[in-house]
Amino acid sequence: MESESTVTTCFRHPKVESHVRCTRCDRYICPDCMREAAVGHQCVECVKEGARSVRQARTAFGGRITTAPLVTYVLIALNVLAYLGELVRPSIVDRFEMLGAGLVGPDGTHYLWQHPYPSELHAEGVVGGEWERLLTGSFLHLPPTEGTFGILHIVMNMVSLWNIGRVVESQLGRVRYLALYLLSALGGSVLVLLIAPATPTVGASGAIFGLGAAYYVMARRLGADMSTVNRFMAGLLVWLLISAGLTSWQGHLGGLLAGGMVTLAYAYVPRGPRRGPIHAVACVALLVLLVLPAVGKVSQLTG
Repeated sequence: MESESTVTTCFRHPKVESHVRCTRCDRYICPDCMREAAVGHQCVECVKEGARSVRQARTAFGGRITTAPLVTYVLIALNVLAYLGELVRPSIVDRFEMLGAGLVGPDGTHYLWQHPYPSELHAEGVVGGEWERLLTGSFLHLPPTEGTFGILHIVMNMVSLWNIGRVVESQLGRVRYLALYLLSALGGSVLVLLIAPATPTVGASGAIFGLGAAYYVMARRLGADMSTVNRFMAGLLVWLLISAGLTSWQGHLGGLLAGGMVTLAYAYVPRGPRRGPIHAVACVALLVLLVLPAVGKVSQLTG
């Protein structure tokens, strides 16, 4: 009969008898802790340590390989939830739409911007210190009361985000993709502030135009067949022209330019350990490039 002193137990489960050793750390492991290896079995800790030491696969633009466009799903959900919020409380649009400069009276009546303005009115929009409008307006859309286009506005934007976003996110990875989306949205709002500060705007179109620019730059960088890409960009530019009479072409153009600039940095920085930090610096530089003229415009409007 085997003595009690010679009984070996699992190092993770001391009460479970075990006679199998991990081929990596040589500790005894029970069946619950065994993981198949190329030779023999390994324990859970060694498998985790091995996974950390394996270099993660990256795309040509430095993004991690992902199986699901999680950020695109979240962005669509946020836009839809914001739209539902508009239906329940329409005043959300007046408070959070992109507005560079406006006036509001004691009774809540909105007026066009003028400076100086009567003492009974107070400034609203970015000039009133509501800087969050530079981003919140990109998650709002025209309400159903605007007729057929009110419904089509969010439907067209979300279908576009679904089609383009999945492709761009799969190449850039989640962090770079989110930075691209937000900077494109900000770029659209800043151009609205610079050119048409008294015009209220809503919609994710600026960010989506930025994704379109990214799609074009990435295709060029990868040497893809440009015939399909060129047709896509032609349609995007046609919509830019049409939008001049329907929505904010300034927002579309600003998003297109900002998205193109970000993706150029993503695409043409040489591979290496410094690529990630350089991408981060490029995003911060563009952020500064957008914020500075916005601050200057607000200072100009407020005198």
